[in-house]
Amino acid sequence: MKNISRGWVVTFAGLGVNLVLGVLYAWGVISAALIDQLGWSATMTQIPYLVACAVFALSMIPGGRIQDKLGPKSVIMASAILAGIGFIMSGIFLTVVGLTVFFGIIFGLGMGMGYASPTPAAVKWFSPKKRGLVSGIVVSGFGLAPVYIAPLTNFLLEKVGLQNTFFILGAGFFTVIMLLSQVIVNPPEGYLPEDKTRKELKEEMQEAIPEISQKNVDYEWYHVLKTKQFFLLWTMFTFGTFAGLLIIGQLSKIGLEQASITNASLLVGVYAVFNCTGRIGCGIISDKFGRMRTLMAMFLMQVGVYATFSTFNSPGPMIFGIAVVGFTFGGMLTIFPATTVDYFGIKNFGTNYGMLITAWGVGGVFGPLLGGLVRDLTGTYSLSFIVSGILSLIGAALTLVTKPPVSLPTLDVE
Repeated sequence: MKNISRGWVVTFAGLGVNLVLGVLYAWGVISAALIDQLGWSATMTQIPYLVACAVFALSMIPGGRIQDKLGPKSVIMASAILAGIGFIMSGIFLTVVGLTVFFGIIFGLGMGMGYASPTPAAVKWFSPKKRGLVSGIVVSGFGLAPVYIAPLTNFLLEKVGLQNTFFILGAGFFTVIMLLSQVIVNPPEGYLPEDKTRKELKEEMQEAIPEISQKNVDYEWYHVLKTKQFFLLWTMFTFGTFAGLLIIGQLSKIGLEQASITNASLLVGVYAVFNCTGRIGCGIISDKFGRMRTLMAMFLMQVGVYATFSTFNSPGPMIFGIAVVGFTFGGMLTIFPATTVDYFGIKNFGTNYGMLITAWGVGGVFGPLLGGLVRDLTGTYSLSFIVSGILSLIGAALTLVTKPPVSLPTLDVE
């Protein structure tokens, strides 16, 4: 029981780290201030954001690799330093280039390294039947962050201005992440979760994903890249995140222009609460009913909401649409890491999921970019919603052909 208690400490400390790093999902508030106070165009505001999304995803690979080799603590400490520098320097250089370099690249790097480490550390403390739940709790912090960051950022913008807002957030992020990093550790060598035998853990795995090989295989990254499952998951992840990141990156303006909602914090808060609910809820559901079944339901919900999103011209329907997008997008951020462990093993989870989450970066680049360009060219976001719905429909179809891999002939199995 002592080890399980330690596992929960790691889990909730990881949630805390993601609560801080999730400032990315409050970018809609910052982008609105850049438009209103500095006269930026919608497309200009998305450049630092999409660069941050891309760097975040790409840095997950080295971050995950280092975490697998050295453990999570040192990686998260580096994340704290980069997050602090990125925000403070962004406050000094309030230009497109300045924010692209310091928010997009520096903070994006810190965000990716910080996000790469808590989930692998946490899931190693628990049995396979709790992977969805534990993953969901850890990553829920990232989705829930805008609940406090959006109103806090609005408050700071009103009281101290844009520059000092970046300074204060940067100092706070550094302090909190550095403190939490001290308790996030991997379990000791040879640790077996919940006092189970290796045979019992193997039986749990077979029960959870019966199609998988009877051998207990931990795939190296180069083995993962040989599987069709990786590319199917990567494609679905890209399609699933494309629309969610498109909307959250421009949420304030979408709500204002389409439904006359002037309270940006309300929309960001609704998105965040349902994003968090989706991460935890879909983790629990996928533990019980399977990853692909749950993922298919998420995609079909997205198809329905994007097909009608352009008709949400009043506060009630707009809030409903944002809630659905937040829930489904959040759910995917739980299902994909849990599936990575199920399909490719726990040992190299950090590296393997780091490769998979590059899909999030692609969605984060092209989703917001398309949204900004379509808005500047047409005056609305309607075409963006149509594209998002089509991609979600393809994603739903791909869940039908995605099955766990069997062991490859080239794998070395202990």
